[in-house]
Amino acid sequence: MGSTSPRPLPPGCAGVTTFNAVRGAGARAGGRVAIFGIGGLGHLAVQFAAAMGYEVAAMARGSERAQAAADLGADHYFDLDSVPVAEALSALGGVDLIISTIPAPPPLKDLMRGLCPRGQVVLLGVDSSKLEFSVAPLVMNALSITGHLTGSPVQIEETMRFAVVNGVRPWIEQLPLTDAQSAVDRVRAGEARFRMVLDAAGRPGEEDTPEEKANTSISGDERTAC
Repeated sequence: MGSTSPRPLPPGCAGVTTFNAVRGAGARAGGRVAIFGIGGLGHLAVQFAAAMGYEVAAMARGSERAQAAADLGADHYFDLDSVPVAEALSALGGVDLIISTIPAPPPLKDLMRGLCPRGQVVLLGVDSSKLEFSVAPLVMNALSITGHLTGSPVQIEETMRFAVVNGVRPWIEQLPLTDAQSAVDRVRAGEARFRMVLDAAGRPGEEDTPEEKANTSISGDERTAC
Protein backbone atom coordinates (compact mmCIF):
# COMPACT_ATOMS: atom_id res chain seq x y z
CA MET A 1 0.00 0.00 0.00
CA GLY A 2 3.04 2.31 -0.04
CA SER A 3 2.15 5.31 -2.12
CA THR A 4 4.15 6.18 -5.20
CA SER A 5 1.91 9.18 -5.92
CA PRO A 6 3.80 12.46 -6.30
CA ARG A 7 1.02 14.35 -4.52
CA PRO A 8 1.75 13.95 -0.78
CA LEU A 9 4.54 16.17 0.51
CA PRO A 10 6.51 15.67 3.72
CA PRO A 11 4.38 16.72 6.68
CA GLY A 12 5.44 19.78 8.62
CA CYS A 13 6.81 17.92 11.63
CA ALA A 14 8.47 14.77 10.24
CA GLY A 15 9.62 16.45 7.05
CA VAL A 16 11.18 19.56 8.57
CA THR A 17 12.65 17.56 11.45
CA THR A 18 14.58 15.21 9.21
CA PHE A 19 15.44 17.89 6.64
CA ASN A 20 16.89 20.20 9.31
CA ALA A 21 18.72 17.35 11.04
CA VAL A 22 20.60 16.41 7.87
CA ARG A 23 21.11 19.96 6.60
CA GLY A 24 22.06 21.46 9.95
CA ALA A 25 24.69 18.85 10.81
CA GLY A 26 27.04 20.32 8.23
CA ALA A 27 28.60 17.01 7.18
CA ARG A 28 31.34 17.32 4.57
CA ALA A 29 30.23 17.49 0.96
CA GLY A 30 29.87 14.01 -0.50
CA GLY A 31 30.35 12.46 2.93
CA ARG A 32 28.66 9.40 4.40
CA VAL A 33 25.41 9.63 6.33
CA ALA A 34 23.81 6.72 8.16
CA ILE A 35 20.11 6.61 9.02
CA PHE A 36 19.40 4.45 12.06
CA GLY A 37 15.82 3.23 11.81
CA ILE A 38 13.76 3.20 8.61
CA GLY A 39 10.24 4.20 9.59
CA GLY A 40 8.10 7.32 9.53
CA LEU A 41 11.08 9.61 10.16
CA GLY A 42 13.83 7.43 8.76
CA HIS A 43 12.38 6.93 5.29
CA LEU A 44 12.26 10.71 4.85
CA ALA A 45 15.77 11.16 6.25
CA VAL A 46 17.13 8.67 3.70
CA GLN A 47 15.54 10.62 0.85
CA PHE A 48 16.74 14.01 2.07
CA ALA A 49 20.30 12.79 2.66
CA ALA A 50 20.44 11.18 -0.79
CA ALA A 51 19.02 14.31 -2.44
CA MET A 52 21.70 16.41 -0.73
CA GLY A 53 24.39 14.30 -2.37
CA TYR A 54 25.54 12.15 0.54
CA GLU A 55 26.46 8.47 0.40
CA VAL A 56 23.63 7.01 2.45
CA ALA A 57 23.62 3.91 4.61
CA ALA A 58 20.23 2.76 5.92
CA MET A 59 20.08 0.57 9.02
CA ALA A 60 17.10 -1.34 10.40
CA ARG A 61 16.10 -4.77 11.63
CA GLY A 62 15.01 -7.30 9.03
CA SER A 63 16.00 -8.05 5.47
CA GLU A 64 12.52 -7.17 4.20
CA ARG A 65 13.36 -3.44 4.26
CA ALA A 66 16.40 -3.74 1.99
CA GLN A 67 14.50 -3.11 -1.24
CA ALA A 68 12.55 -0.20 0.25
CA ALA A 69 15.82 1.36 1.42
CA ALA A 70 17.25 1.09 -2.08
CA ASP A 71 14.09 2.58 -3.60
CA LEU A 72 14.32 5.48 -1.15
CA GLY A 73 17.84 6.25 -2.37
CA ALA A 74 20.12 4.44 0.09
CA ASP A 75 23.47 3.26 -1.26
CA HIS A 76 23.80 0.60 1.43
CA TYR A 77 21.42 -1.34 3.67
CA PHE A 78 22.45 -3.13 6.85
CA ASP A 79 20.14 -5.64 8.50
CA LEU A 80 20.93 -5.20 12.18
CA ASP A 81 19.60 -8.68 12.91
CA SER A 82 22.54 -10.00 10.89
CA VAL A 83 25.40 -7.55 11.43
CA PRO A 84 26.35 -5.42 14.47
CA VAL A 85 26.00 -1.66 14.08
CA ALA A 86 29.67 -0.83 14.65
CA GLU A 87 30.83 -3.57 12.27
CA ALA A 88 28.46 -2.37 9.54
CA LEU A 89 29.61 1.24 9.74
CA SER A 90 33.27 0.33 10.06
CA ALA A 91 32.99 -1.70 6.85
CA LEU A 92 32.26 1.57 5.06
CA GLY A 93 35.28 3.25 6.58
CA GLY A 94 33.14 5.11 9.10
CA VAL A 95 30.46 7.74 8.57
CA ASP A 96 30.37 11.49 9.12
CA LEU A 97 26.83 11.66 10.46
CA ILE A 98 24.33 9.28 12.04
CA ILE A 99 20.66 10.28 12.28
CA SER A 100 18.91 8.14 14.88
CA THR A 101 15.15 8.06 14.29
CA ILE A 102 14.07 5.26 16.63
CA PRO A 103 11.77 6.22 19.55
CA ALA A 104 14.15 4.78 22.14
CA PRO A 105 17.77 5.25 23.23
CA PRO A 106 20.06 4.02 20.43
CA PRO A 107 23.17 1.93 21.12
CA LEU A 108 25.38 5.01 21.38
CA LYS A 109 28.56 3.11 22.22
CA ASP A 110 28.27 1.12 18.99
CA LEU A 111 27.20 4.10 16.91
CA MET A 112 30.15 6.14 18.11
CA ARG A 113 32.53 3.38 17.06
CA GLY A 114 31.22 3.76 13.52
CA LEU A 115 31.85 7.51 13.29
CA CYS A 116 34.74 9.18 11.54
CA PRO A 117 36.77 11.72 13.58
CA ARG A 118 34.62 14.81 14.25
CA GLY A 119 31.54 12.80 13.37
CA GLN A 120 28.09 13.46 14.82
CA VAL A 121 25.11 11.54 16.14
CA VAL A 122 21.81 13.42 15.92
CA LEU A 123 18.92 12.02 17.97
CA LEU A 124 15.39 12.55 16.67
CA GLY A 125 13.47 9.86 18.56
CA VAL A 126 12.75 10.63 22.21
CA ASP A 127 11.48 8.94 25.34
CA SER A 128 12.22 9.24 29.07
CA SER A 129 15.23 6.91 29.12
CA LYS A 130 18.82 7.87 29.89
CA LEU A 131 21.71 7.68 27.44
CA GLU A 132 24.88 5.73 28.13
CA PHE A 133 28.15 6.22 26.27
CA SER A 134 31.90 6.29 26.79
CA VAL A 135 33.43 9.72 27.26
CA ALA A 136 36.97 8.78 26.13
CA PRO A 137 36.18 8.18 22.43
CA LEU A 138 33.91 11.22 22.44
CA VAL A 139 36.83 13.42 23.49
CA MET A 140 39.66 11.65 21.66
CA ASN A 141 37.84 11.68 18.31
CA ALA A 142 36.12 15.06 18.76
CA LEU A 143 32.69 13.49 18.34
CA SER A 144 29.39 15.18 19.13
CA ILE A 145 25.96 13.97 20.21
CA THR A 146 23.01 16.28 19.82
CA GLY A 147 19.25 16.28 19.42
CA HIS A 148 16.85 17.95 17.05
CA LEU A 149 13.12 18.60 16.97
CA THR A 150 10.93 20.20 14.27
CA GLY A 151 11.55 23.69 12.81
CA SER A 152 10.18 27.16 12.15
CA PRO A 153 7.46 28.10 9.60
CA VAL A 154 10.18 29.41 7.29
CA GLN A 155 12.08 26.14 7.56
CA ILE A 156 8.90 24.17 6.85
CA GLU A 157 8.49 26.16 3.63
CA GLU A 158 12.14 25.48 2.75
CA THR A 159 11.55 21.78 3.37
CA MET A 160 8.52 21.73 1.10
CA ARG A 161 10.30 23.54 -1.70
CA PHE A 162 13.32 21.25 -1.48
CA ALA A 163 11.00 18.25 -1.55
CA VAL A 164 9.18 19.50 -4.65
CA VAL A 165 12.39 20.16 -6.55
CA ASN A 166 14.08 16.89 -5.55
CA GLY A 167 11.13 14.51 -5.57
CA VAL A 168 11.14 13.71 -1.85
CA ARG A 169 7.80 12.18 -0.91
CA PRO A 170 6.46 10.31 2.11
CA TRP A 171 5.37 6.75 1.48
CA ILE A 172 1.87 6.47 2.86
CA GLU A 173 -0.82 3.98 3.70
CA GLN A 174 -4.23 5.60 3.36
CA LEU A 175 -7.19 4.38 5.42
CA PRO A 176 -10.65 5.80 6.07
CA LEU A 177 -11.14 7.54 9.40
CA THR A 178 -13.35 4.67 10.53
CA ASP A 179 -10.24 2.45 10.50
CA ALA A 180 -8.29 4.74 12.84
CA GLN A 181 -7.67 1.99 15.38
CA SER A 182 -6.24 -0.25 12.70
CA ALA A 183 -3.83 2.52 11.71
CA VAL A 184 -2.76 3.00 15.34
CA ASP A 185 -2.21 -0.74 15.73
CA ARG A 186 -0.03 -0.87 12.61
CA VAL A 187 2.09 2.02 13.85
CA ARG A 188 2.54 0.47 17.29
CA ALA A 189 3.49 -2.86 15.73
CA GLY A 190 6.06 -1.20 13.45
CA GLU A 191 4.17 -2.37 10.37
CA ALA A 192 3.31 1.00 8.81
CA ARG A 193 5.05 1.71 5.48
CA PHE A 194 5.78 4.42 6.33
CA ARG A 195 3.22 7.12 7.22
CA MET A 196 -0.42 6.43 8.04
CA VAL A 197 -2.99 8.81 6.51
CA LEU A 198 -6.57 8.93 7.77
CA ASP A 199 -9.06 10.20 5.20
CA ALA A 200 -12.23 11.59 6.74
CA ALA A 201 -14.02 11.80 3.40
CA GLY A 202 -12.63 9.15 1.10
CA ARG A 203 -12.25 5.43 0.74
CA PRO A 204 -9.05 3.35 0.97
CA GLY A 205 -6.79 4.22 -1.94
CA GLU A 206 -9.24 6.80 -3.31
CA GLU A 207 -7.79 8.78 -6.21
CA ASP A 208 -7.85 12.58 -6.13
CA THR A 209 -9.56 14.54 -8.85
CA PRO A 210 -7.44 16.45 -11.38
CA GLU A 211 -8.55 19.69 -9.71
CA GLU A 212 -7.33 18.48 -6.29
CA LYS A 213 -3.97 17.42 -7.72
CA ALA A 214 -3.53 20.79 -9.45
CA ASN A 215 -4.40 22.75 -6.33
CA THR A 216 -1.96 20.91 -4.03
CA SER A 217 1.22 20.68 -6.07
CA ILE A 218 3.07 22.96 -3.63
CA SER A 219 1.03 23.14 -0.44
CA GLY A 220 0.97 19.39 0.13
CA ASP A 221 -1.61 16.98 1.41
CA GLU A 222 -3.65 18.50 4.21
CA ARG A 223 -4.90 15.04 5.12
CA THR A 224 -1.41 13.75 5.81
CA ALA A 225 -1.04 13.53 9.55
CA CYS A 226 2.17 14.46 11.34
